[in-house]
Amino acid sequence: MPILLLQDGFKFFFYANEHEPKHVRVAKGDDYAKVELHTFAVKVNHMKRKDLKKALTVVKLYNHEFEERWDEWQRKRQERTLR
Repeated sequence: MPILLLQDGFKFFFYANEHEPKHVRVAKGDDYAKVELHTFAVKVNHMKRKDLKKALTVVKLYNHEFEERWDEWQRKRQERTLR
């Protein structure tokens, strides 16, 4: 599970076997959400409104970096599969 960022009690990550569309998962304590990286659409939400708002701000701020990490992970995953 690649962890992208730990900030203010939030963990931004994706699972190793994720699929398109590109998205990031956000956890804070027992609460979590899933956000698409291209549209910032919230696909799953089990967070308090204020926490989700803060998480979305971080996703928008680090969107480019998160997408680069996603692409890098998927590229490496595909290379391992081809061996």
